Amino acid sequence: MSEEQTSQEAPQAPAAPATVTPVRSLRELLDRVTGRGIRPPAVQEESGLAESLPFPFLALVGQREMKLALMLALINPAVGGVLLIGPRGTGKTTAVRGLVDLLPQVQRSLCHYGCLPEDVEAGGMDAVCPDCAQKYARGEPLARLDQVRLVELPLNAQLDDVVGGLDERASLHERMRLKRGILAQADRNILYVDETNLLADEVVDALLDAAAQGSYTVRRATLAATYWSRFLLIGSMNPEEGRLRPQIQDRFGLRLVVNGLSDPDERLEAYRRVRAYKANPRQLIAQFSPETEQARQEIQEARQLLSQVELPEPVARQGLALVDRLKIDSLRAEITLFEAARAYAAADARKSVTPDDLRQVAAMALRLRRSDFMTQYVKQVANEDAEIESALQSVKL
Repeated sequence: MSEEQTSQEAPQAPAAPATVTPVRSLRELLDRVTGRGIRPPAVQEESGLAESLPFPFLALVGQREMKLALMLALINPAVGGVLLIGPRGTGKTTAVRGLVDLLPQVQRSLCHYGCLPEDVEAGGMDAVCPDCAQKYARGEPLARLDQVRLVELPLNAQLDDVVGGLDERASLHERMRLKRGILAQADRNILYVDETNLLADEVVDALLDAAAQGSYTVRRATLAATYWSRFLLIGSMNPEEGRLRPQIQDRFGLRLVVNGLSDPDERLEAYRRVRAYKANPRQLIAQFSPETEQARQEIQEARQLLSQVELPEPVARQGLALVDRLKIDSLRAEITLFEAARAYAAADARKSVTPDDLRQVAAMALRLRRSDFMTQYVKQVANEDAEIESALQSVKL
């Protein structure tokens, strides 16, 4: 039957997702799904309603390192975020937006200011707003279990959109108050910044401050409010469009260079999957739903296991030797290296980091951390220090 004949038939309901064979680790799941074929798409009738149906994360062909890094960041936000660097059309944005079906669950605050029970446990009643302090004293819940969300920071966002400002709508009906910005909305979520290198300087400064402190304060006239901003930062950029400020690049733990697919078979399979998605996104999503659900459960279990994963002293020493050999100054290098290795071990259902875990994450944790400018700058300072020492000896001080 020709393709034209097929397109004239009545639309077919998506086939029920098949059960999947259990896998031993997320690595095995990624490798198996990458090499799997798909069914031809059934024609989908236009519903007339706009609906968000992201391309399935596990349906991405190739790009194993990128997919692994994003999953490790979901398991352990302490890796410090992910930066995806590469040319247009390599799947960076598609991969990030496809994470929505893999996101774990966290405690979500019921308060306008983001108060949580753990804030009271850590800092007492003064650590939360008066309303939440009263609720806590009465035994009422301050949070509920909710799925992590993907919050995107638009490239054209203004500073008030990012940090928050006066809530003009509320001021018409009650006393004036501040509204939460994108950074506050991203608390305990993922904050995705596409075209990170093109952000306005004032937005970058606000982002840096919030990412470093985990909270920020907004002041407008006589009003002031402090919001939590404990988010996982994911950024993507095309280096052809401009350089990224060193200050914000340093805030990304894992750095990935995302190149185009070089294998013709992979490129052909990628085309087939994109075509199937455009023809019937629900059907393609259904084909990968068993593996997607399994990966989501694996990520949730790995997050729960993470606190028990230990870094043995000999393995830590090997990691430090690697950082020293590469002459990397930033202490964030070993922090990212060790936290990514712990996440990798947790994903493999192990409670101890091995040298192989370090080897698997070393490139993504340590690349793009050296600066030619700083190397030359330090050499100049060292030469000047040598001249000063020589002068001191000549005058015999």
